[in-house]
Amino acid sequence: MEPFAWFDARDYEVAREVLQRGVAVLALIAFVSTLNQFRPLLGEHGLLPVPRLLAATQGRGRGPSVFRWGYSDRRLVVVAVAGVVLAASVVVGLPQLGPPWVPMLVLLATWALYLSIVNVGQTFFGFGWEMLLCEALFTVAFLGSSQVPPPITIVVAVWWLVFRLEFGAGMIKIRGGREWRDLTALMYHHETQPMPGPLSRQAHLLPAWFHRGEVLGNHVAQLVVPFLLFVPTLPVPALGQVPVGAIAAAVVILTQLWLIVTGNFAWLNWITVVLAASAIPDRVWHAVVPAIPLDLASGATDAAASPLWWIVVVLAASALLLVLSWWPLRNLVSRRQLMNASFNRWMLVNAYGAFGTVTKRRIEFVVEGAVDGSDGDGAAVEWREYGFKGKPGDVRAIPRQWAPYHLRLDWLMWFLPLGRMHEPWFAVFLLRLLEADAATLRLLAHDPFGGRPPALVRVLAYRYRFATRAEFRELRVRWIRTLEGEVVPPTGLR
Repeated sequence: MEPFAWFDARDYEVAREVLQRGVAVLALIAFVSTLNQFRPLLGEHGLLPVPRLLAATQGRGRGPSVFRWGYSDRRLVVVAVAGVVLAASVVVGLPQLGPPWVPMLVLLATWALYLSIVNVGQTFFGFGWEMLLCEALFTVAFLGSSQVPPPITIVVAVWWLVFRLEFGAGMIKIRGGREWRDLTALMYHHETQPMPGPLSRQAHLLPAWFHRGEVLGNHVAQLVVPFLLFVPTLPVPALGQVPVGAIAAAVVILTQLWLIVTGNFAWLNWITVVLAASAIPDRVWHAVVPAIPLDLASGATDAAASPLWWIVVVLAASALLLVLSWWPLRNLVSRRQLMNASFNRWMLVNAYGAFGTVTKRRIEFVVEGAVDGSDGDGAAVEWREYGFKGKPGDVRAIPRQWAPYHLRLDWLMWFLPLGRMHEPWFAVFLLRLLEADAATLRLLAHDPFGGRPPALVRVLAYRYRFATRAEFRELRVRWIRTLEGEVVPPTGLR
């Protein structure tokens, strides 16, 4: 018997492939999203310019970043393109063909580059799935290559990540709004979530008993099932060894797939699916997908035993993750549980959670421009509505599926009516519309002025709700909207 046989998790070869390639795919999407949106949002002439942040913080920012020595849009492009190339190499499996230190260095470099972006991304990169991607990239970097078996300590670390992600979200809900305790939360959520998808309306129109079942199922999936991830098998009379961890992973994956088809939460649900797959051993993969080779299913791979130097590296990384786990563990049992919080500058071993309360009414800020500003009070001018890519606007349009791609401007627009009306970026956004700034307009789906500057802009607040089936048959609309009032009066460059 090998002296360090306990270190090898040969029954998780497929899980390693899914983890490394899956996380890399989502990192690639995140870097592409950054290439498309960072400069108009945060670039040299963005809504929240990074150079201004660096000047105010003397280059420190939130944490480590290659931009602490200076930011330029050109440098941002270099960083994002490098991230795309590194992530793509892992997706196609090139680093995994070499020694274990090769995929480790590639994934750690990908982590460092994305961490650099997040740490200067301010509110536009302030979402929980940003730190989740950073933590996942760092953790799966130590899974090694095809030349060594997957290390068990890192596989367990991924289970611990899924546990914090799911159990943390479940505890946030139980401690949060009453709607989660009386099982009514999902009678509202499909309609009021930040960015509905193509099937969100159909989900919202399901009967009340179904929505109560959704909430109850969510509580089971987030408060009970995560504990079972740490039980790979359990002997059951007449059934033999039952793969409890794989069944728990399947429950998590199925609940996340339901969230994927009923909403747009960037890569949050997708990365949860990938990470949960770590609890599925090879023999279960083979039973479900017979095309997977039997040698993988039996753990009889060609990988040699892990060399001592690699064991030392992995155990050092595992020890770091273990030490950093104290703060999120304490947070999980705290009555003042933090949601989506990082306890260190490297965004490792974080606290997660979402939707501790559910919004009951959907208020949308609709931005309009005027072609003629001769009437100062805006009463007699022609107003035209700007169209966003993901945020509800046109009442006839079917919401699009965007996730795992992340529309950052659209998400931030959802927060404005929830008490964040005076975000500094929003005033700059309206100014960019008045200037007909081409980069800003590319963030939108529809510019009613074809690239020409409007004379005035204004912002109206509307109550949006999904049309009933009867209303849809009569009016052919998917949303019913009611004017609530004027948020920003007609404003021009003068």
